[in-house]
Amino acid sequence: MVELVFFAHGTSEDNEAHRSSGWHDCTLSALGKEQTIKARDNLLCRDFDLYFSSDLIRAKQTANILFPGKNIIYDARIRECNYGVLNGTVGRQVVYDDHILVKFPQGESLIDVQNRIETFLNDILKTYNGKRIAMVSHRAPQLA
Repeated sequence: MVELVFFAHGTSEDNEAHRSSGWHDCTLSALGKEQTIKARDNLLCRDFDLYFSSDLIRAKQTANILFPGKNIIYDARIRECNYGVLNGTVGRQVVYDDHILVKFPQGESLIDVQNRIETFLNDILKTYNGKRIAMVSHRAPQLA
């Protein structure tokens, strides 16, 4: 058995600009950094055996603030959904309900994200049985 604790990244500059990031690589905003510092300071248990993070900058920044000085493993499989041509677009163009089975143009579907996360989780279960693991990721992987 593995104990996996999920952390979502803090507010990003794209979030504040009402931009759908997807694989667009943006940074945490000042608010996101503050949120993450508060979360770190309020984190009741900091003892994990392993630390994983999406390889996108906003998740990396969150992981490094939450777990300073820890060896964090960055894994592309736990990235946000690839919105394809909609990565980084402004407005409410990204509608998850329309892309559960249907890929975003030049991107992936939410089922594709689920499959990525399933592969990641299966590898975790096989490799790190009995471990307590922190994971920093995004909305679609969290839903998966």
